[in-house]
Amino acid sequence: MAKIEPKQTFLKRHNNVVLLIGVSLLLAGFYGLFYSGQEDQWTMTDDGLLSYPEREELEYSVINLDNSNSGYVVKTISYTSRETEVNSLLTIPKTGNNDSNTVPGVIILPGAGVTKEDEHGLSVLLADMGYASIVIDQRNLGSVNVENDIMLFRNGAEPVEFLMVYDALMASDVLRDQARVDDSKIAMLGSSNGGRFAIIATSIDESISGVIGISTSGYGSDSLDREEVIDQAAYDLYVSIDPDNYVGGISPRPFVMIHSLNDTIIPYDAAMSTFEKAEEPKSFGTVDGTAHGYTDAMYPYLKDGLEIIFA
Repeated sequence: MAKIEPKQTFLKRHNNVVLLIGVSLLLAGFYGLFYSGQEDQWTMTDDGLLSYPEREELEYSVINLDNSNSGYVVKTISYTSRETEVNSLLTIPKTGNNDSNTVPGVIILPGAGVTKEDEHGLSVLLADMGYASIVIDQRNLGSVNVENDIMLFRNGAEPVEFLMVYDALMASDVLRDQARVDDSKIAMLGSSNGGRFAIIATSIDESISGVIGISTSGYGSDSLDREEVIDQAAYDLYVSIDPDNYVGGISPRPFVMIHSLNDTIIPYDAAMSTFEKAEEPKSFGTVDGTAHGYTDAMYPYLKDGLEIIFA
């Protein structure tokens, strides 16, 4: 069943960033003072994009093990990411007498308001295809306070949106650490808001094999005229978390998008605009309907996309 995000979606809130830029005039002067004092844990490139040169040492614990299913094993895992415990479900397919063989792995990032349990069906589907996966509970279940993130960014602190990208990167480290997972074959898969973070994380980490974005898009930050911007901090944050500015850095790894033609949350045209900014190899799967999130009609595109990524 498709996952529907609340109407106050992250996309809608970021479409209001232009208004927020004008509201923050009084604080704009502090941006230059504090921005240079940011911690070395994250950096910005010359193009104003997010970068994580290093990640913290991996720490995680297995809270529960469910071996009751005939086709897969599920572990409930808690891992540390920036002093926060992120809960996740790790699903690994059983392969009969060949359980020593490794399989590719997929990080699943749900949309806003969607839990790891809500997306577990997708993990089971991937297990049936022969892939391991880890699906996480994103911070605040993927919801973002744009105004607060602007304030954090202006003061040189790490915005929650950056932390969500970092959580995804740490999830890839957990997945690589599993004995049954081929650490050279790791993909990102994200729905809606999760698709945005999946795109950014894949661009940042060149060891990730490719990315699939379902019912997602960028924000079109290139439509703003930098010379007319009042609040530079708000503008710079907007650019730094826009997937449109990262898709070009995914090539030569595969970039896959899947979208409903009449998606009621993220317009089809917005997805196509993001897709057009990506370099080859890339593919776009269109399905009929208004659903937002994964549906059974997307199965062929999902299957083919993963086969291309792991070829």
